[in-house]
Amino acid sequence: MSLEQGIFNRTQLLLGTDIMEQIAQKRVIIFGVGGVGSWCAESLVRSGIRHLTIVDSDRVCITNINRQLMATMKTVGQVKVEALKEHLLTINPTAEIEALQQIFSEETAEGFHIETYDYIIDAIDSLKDKRLLIELACRTKAGFFSSMGAALKLDPTRIKVAEFWKVQGCPLARALRQRFNKLKCRPARKFLCVYSDELLENKGKNATCGSEKCMCPKAKIGPGDAALLNHEWCSSKAQINGSLMHITAIFGMTISGLVIKNIVEKSQKRNADKEKESHS
Repeated sequence: MSLEQGIFNRTQLLLGTDIMEQIAQKRVIIFGVGGVGSWCAESLVRSGIRHLTIVDSDRVCITNINRQLMATMKTVGQVKVEALKEHLLTINPTAEIEALQQIFSEETAEGFHIETYDYIIDAIDSLKDKRLLIELACRTKAGFFSSMGAALKLDPTRIKVAEFWKVQGCPLARALRQRFNKLKCRPARKFLCVYSDELLENKGKNATCGSEKCMCPKAKIGPGDAALLNHEWCSSKAQINGSLMHITAIFGMTISGLVIKNIVEKSQKRNADKEKESHS
């Protein structure tokens, strides 16, 4: 038995050899590997995805430890995608993980060649960049899934999946739709989103953590990262909201589940079509 056969023995029991081979062939790219994207990456690799590209510009901050997979006291200060890659390779050493410390934006979008992937996953925080990724991803033939806002949530039973234009109770989805309407354009096709209609309020004071490990660009004590001075994760900015791991992880794993489910359903449809042809 090969290494991968051992790793995915239980998965193969459920899905079968043919499906596992298809999962192993798919190329997936995740934009944003924070509280949602990091857990999505973990789930995908544990489910048999071998070709995974992870994109994020940040370094691990001490304030990430409460919810992000690769964030520990040992990894604070490390490049997020590199720390996550190292972890994912401890799960499946034969996986091909490409780690890109970059920001997805209008200036960089073309360089990612998203049209070459089988699945594109949006776990971006920036409203402007998120809207752009949605627009461009929907022009491709790739499967596309998007995470809406996972902050200010507590109740895991309120996490849902819906088509983008049918998402209700999510301020981020509403803001995205307003931006599309303002630009007088719409995504070229429908796509599923993970979201929650719960909306709580911050009860704590929003500020830098004050730790010597703080990576916030405006940190007065920690090392900071001046290259990311204008990046939205900066913990001293007013729009930062509280979030919990069990919510962000469920968001990420739900998206992973949608990817695997889509692969299975497409395979079943192909087999059904072949069977029809053989009887015609």
